[in-house]
Amino acid sequence: MRTVAIIQARMGSTRLPGKVLKNLLGKPMLVHIFNRVNQSKLVDQVVIATSINKENNVIRAVCKENNISYFSGSENNVLERFFYTACHFEAEQIIRITADCPLIDSDIINKLIERFNNSNYNFMGVAAGAGASNSDFKGNRYPQGLDAEIFMFDILKKAYKEATSDRDKEHVTPYIWTKPSVFKIGQLKAEKDYSEMRWVIDNPEDFDFIEQIYKKLYPKNPNFGMKEILNFLESNKTLQNMNKKFIGKEGHEQFWKKE
Repeated sequence: MRTVAIIQARMGSTRLPGKVLKNLLGKPMLVHIFNRVNQSKLVDQVVIATSINKENNVIRAVCKENNISYFSGSENNVLERFFYTACHFEAEQIIRITADCPLIDSDIINKLIERFNNSNYNFMGVAAGAGASNSDFKGNRYPQGLDAEIFMFDILKKAYKEATSDRDKEHVTPYIWTKPSVFKIGQLKAEKDYSEMRWVIDNPEDFDFIEQIYKKLYPKNPNFGMKEILNFLESNKTLQNMNKKFIGKEGHEQFWKKE
């Protein structure tokens, strides 16, 4: 079974334009994310799904410079872009990741793949972000920013053929994880609750927070993971407050409103 990790990336961002290519210790952030996902021994290929818009030419250039495979598709219909990317790279099993998560952990991706492959679920996500924001969710959450999702190609194809709302087309997987009566949905839960930690980049404060983590941990081990980050933050508690004001303001409630 061919497992392909697809990182969706585009330059457009209202709160932090061009964030996916912001310089993070001498490399574009997107390259760091690619390298971290590429550490997973259970993923056959890591690719970028960007849009055909000219402003994303710089993403294509960075991919070429760094020997990263990519596919260009629709700007706003990200579900369509994702579907055609999966087709192009002949993915049978798909890992979905977004390009605003530079602390993504390959060990957690491996655990997600193993759990999924030993289950009867149609879809499984790391318990973080919008997919785990439902008030009905029970269990421990990972820090937001360690988000990853796994599903088979036929599930993506079903979503692509059946989704009609702008919300579902823009965000790729809500069509799946908001329908537990249709799909068997699983969550990879954390051993402790880390829902009060925000490791995703939407704002300048988010980037400053993550840059401090990289400055401390990356030189010693470019593949540092969640454990090392938690140990560092434990001895730097004030750093955790740098972007804490954004927790709960992500707008995740929109995904659980009845259409």
